Parts: sequence; structure tokens; C-alpha cells
Amino acid sequence: MMKVLLLTLIATVVMARHTNLKPRAAEACDSTKCSLPDCKCASTKAPADIETNEIPQFVFFTFDDAIQVANYDIYTSLFYNKTNPDGCPISATFFMAHEYTDYSKVHDLYINSQEIAVHSITHEALTDYWRDISKEGLTDEFGGEKTLIAHFANIPEDAIKGMRIPFLQLSGDNSFEVGQEIGLTYDCSWPTQTFRNPGLWPYTLDYKSNQDCPIGPCPSEAIPGMWVVPMIDWTDQSNIVCSMVDACVNIPDNADELLGWFIDNFNVSYSGNRAPFGFYVHAAYFNVDPIRLEAYSRFIDYLQGLDDVYLVSPSTAIEWIKNPAPIGSGSWTSCVEVEDLGCPGPNACQLQKGDETRYMTVCSECPDVYPWLGNPLGEQQ
Repeated sequence: MMKVLLLTLIATVVMARHTNLKPRAAEACDSTKCSLPDCKCASTKAPADIETNEIPQFVFFTFDDAIQVANYDIYTSLFYNKTNPDGCPISATFFMAHEYTDYSKVHDLYINSQEIAVHSITHEALTDYWRDISKEGLTDEFGGEKTLIAHFANIPEDAIKGMRIPFLQLSGDNSFEVGQEIGLTYDCSWPTQTFRNPGLWPYTLDYKSNQDCPIGPCPSEAIPGMWVVPMIDWTDQSNIVCSMVDACVNIPDNADELLGWFIDNFNVSYSGNRAPFGFYVHAAYFNVDPIRLEAYSRFIDYLQGLDDVYLVSPSTAIEWIKNPAPIGSGSWTSCVEVEDLGCPGPNACQLQKGDETRYMTVCSECPDVYPWLGNPLGEQQ
């Protein structure tokens, strides 16, 4: 009898644990229950009752894909030795793909106040792969890349806070749950066409999102504390929306007009509700036409002439959102503490990926084999 009771008790505990671990369907957001710094409803309303002209206009400059010698030189010319109105360094965010990346350059970008984020190990070209991928697959892709970057670029693993899924192809709840499980703060893969003017502020997934879902499936479960940084669409000169700027088709073909188009899109946020403005492109953006680099550089100069505009990473903006204060008040600054662990070597490594040769420059000893899914440190197995 005692044995039966014991088995019944164990079964009850297991069932209770299973029930507690079961994801909860997201409910409509209740602002009386969802409050900062831990929770924020999806909304176009600024995170505090601050006069619009006292809200810092955050600008996110992001790049997807590999960091290499050629684009590294462009990045340093654009973002190094420049400061925000509070004297802190400006920052861009690099959603890194693994293949062909020079990890010594990743280290240098990080110690010069640029944000490093994850964009998957494989960057698989089939969108169905990302739509249907399991949590285990996402953990290998993004958790593995986080480990890989921290080791080979020799940067603190907890400094890697953001993710973006290739091709912005969401996988429902899976990617957001995995992002949280591997210690990330935010995802920036989810475009919005509906909430462009006024723009949608970053928010948490504690409750149901009202964001439109152009590349679903989108999340439906409550994922408390995981932040969404909405990718607010731009419009081209034919009023067609585009999430990544290099996907905009009808655009000017000279630097002056291109700069004007950049400013027009920026002003939707700046003259509106001051939701963060994102300039999202791939690493190859400047290779297509030299006028792009000229206009881009001039756009940065233009923004630096505005004393209420801050060029920061999404993770820095989230810290302000958690504890918002008017410009010039409170203890908030855009400065981010950077821990320089050094870059031993760096070492140039020649490795085989199947029948193909791959080169890696790393801030560590060379791996035994080419790092890949299931073996992010490239250990001999």
C-alpha cells in the first residue's frame, strides 16, 4: 500500500511539473499588470509620460552576415571615434553569420563599442528550414553560434544579447523561446508594416502582441521577459514598404537624393512618436553602388548634428526603455562597459568543410576541425 501511495505521489509531482512547464497562450496585454522594467505591452506609446521632444531618438544601424577585412575597414571608418550627445561612443550592431568571418575583426569591433549579435551558424538559404526548424535546431544554430563567437573572438558570452533569423523568417514561438533559453535579451527579426506611423516601440512577449505578421508564423505563447525590437518598415519612392533597406527597389540614383530619402524615412519617427528608427542592411550593401557609402556616411554626419539623436544598439535602447528619463536627466547614458579579454594571436587557420577549404582568423588556437552545428568549438570527435 505504501509503495502504491509513493508511486502515486511521484506521478502527481511529475504531472504538476509538466503542467507548470507547459507554455501559456498569450493573453491580451493588461498595462496594470505589465509594467517596466520587466514587462512592456506592445504599443506605439512611449514608455513613460515624457514630452516627445525630451525623448531620445534612438537609431539602430545594423548589418547582417560575415565580418571580413573589406567590410571591417568600412565599418571602422563609419563608426569609430564618434560620440553621441552624452559623449559615449556611437554603436552599430552586427548580426553575424559564421562562414567567412574574421573573428579577430569581430573582437576589434566589440572592444570599440560595437554590438555583436547572432545570425545563425549555417545561414541556410531555404526559408522553409527556418519556418519549420525545431527548438533543438535553433539551439544548435544560435546557441552554438553564441558559444563559437565568444570563444573565437574572445569576447564575453554575456555581451551577446541579440538575434536575427536569416531572411526574417519567423518560426512561431520557437526562436523567441530559444533566444531566452540561451541568455539573449532581444530578437530583431519581425517587421511591421502596420505600425510605421506612429511606430511600434520595443516590447516584451509576456502578453499577446498586436504586431502584424508579414512573414509568419509569429509567436502566440507568453514568453515573459523576451524583448521584441520591431523592424519598422521603410517606404521607397513608390510608397512600397521594405524591411531591409537594401530590399527597397524604387530609390534615388545619386548621393544627394539618396541622403534625402534616408532623412525622409528617419523623419517619420523623429517627427512622430520617437519610436526607435532602424537602418537595416546586409554586409554587401555598399558593394552595389559607391554612392551608397557616400550617402550613408553623410547620413551619420547629419544625425550627429542633432542633439537629441543617439546611435546605439537595441540592447542599449532597451536599458533606457526599462528606466526611461528625459534627455539630460537621470543617471542613464548610452555608454556601455566593454571588457577587453585580448585577442591572442590572432591565428590564421586553414580547415576543411567537407571537400571545401575554409579559412578562419581567430583569437585563440586554431580549432581541430571547422566549427559547425553540434560542434561549435571545432573539437576533434
